[in-house]
Amino acid sequence: MNQVYFDNAATTQIRDEVITAMTEVMKNYYGNASSSHSFGRSSKVLIEKSRKLIASCLNVSAGEIFFTGGGTEADNLILNSAVRDLGVQHIIISKIEHHAVLHTVDQLQKEYDIDVSYVNLDKKGDVDYLHLETLLQKEEKTLVSLMHINNEIGNVLDIKRVGDLCQANNALFHSDAVQSVGHYKIDLQEVQVDFLAASAHKFHGPKGVGFAFVRKNTGLKPLIFGGEQERGLRAGTESVHNIVGLEIALKIANNNFEEEEAYVKSIKQYFIDSVTKHIPEATFNGQSDDLEKSSYALVNICLPVPPKKSAMLLFQLDLKGIACSKGSACQSGSSQNSHVLAEILTDEDLEKPSVRFSFSIYNTKEEVDYVIRVLKEFI
Repeated sequence: MNQVYFDNAATTQIRDEVITAMTEVMKNYYGNASSSHSFGRSSKVLIEKSRKLIASCLNVSAGEIFFTGGGTEADNLILNSAVRDLGVQHIIISKIEHHAVLHTVDQLQKEYDIDVSYVNLDKKGDVDYLHLETLLQKEEKTLVSLMHINNEIGNVLDIKRVGDLCQANNALFHSDAVQSVGHYKIDLQEVQVDFLAASAHKFHGPKGVGFAFVRKNTGLKPLIFGGEQERGLRAGTESVHNIVGLEIALKIANNNFEEEEAYVKSIKQYFIDSVTKHIPEATFNGQSDDLEKSSYALVNICLPVPPKKSAMLLFQLDLKGIACSKGSACQSGSSQNSHVLAEILTDEDLEKPSVRFSFSIYNTKEEVDYVIRVLKEFI
């Protein structure tokens, strides 16, 4: 049986170089980074080296990078503290944000009775920037939280435009950049983002580690208490090997952006062309078939399959060794349709199966051929 992994938006294969570096750290740098002896100091040096490298990739200072357990924790830290400690009374989001943002904002609304506004989206799922500007006119202290790249349909937000709008209206701007850090060059001296969340396992690093970018002097306070790690913002003994793994993965990605983007983009274009040729009744969700307006690593397609048969699609693909998904991996096992697609598809198209295929440097055109063959057979 062929084995094809087209679910890289859920998580990615760890690079060999990352595994090698992490193994070296686990074997030789086991001291607690908070300890004052040489073993602890050696671990601390590795953490700070990683912090500096990550900061340089984003063109920020090392003091603005805080390590977390992943993107979800970073989102929670930023949103909770913004309301609890910074006095944010109004949050602007879209209805197609990741649940790490949506569910956190729901809870904050219940707990603090904040105002929540939803920016309008067009039929492709893109943000209505004029409506966003209107929403920013409220006099309350406002935070905008919009993801850089949507994890289900791949739409790319113009974060520079949003950042400029927020700055002009004295609003804070947070972006879940889990699908873009490690895939796109982001210069945070050019983009006015106050807070940003990232996760290593989305760019060939380890699971269980990420970071929050927190612009200087914003006054954010901890979500997790117990120690003075991460300059008091995130208590808990640091996972040194994971942090080094994140550093190495981001360093390699940063050094190979153009080459790797070109390769993965060629796989995506080949997939789009193959679907268009062999399954002409299929349609593409959001902007996912537009390489300029969506992530170069992700396609979401609506297939011409009757409702009764659609429930078996992912099961049949799995039997054929094909890994893909109907949406966010965080919703796996849920009987509910994608909240993202529910916002942009017609009721008729929602009855059909939509599948997300996401690619990486480890995929090939031969794998695309196999997947298209299996889809044709099923249809």
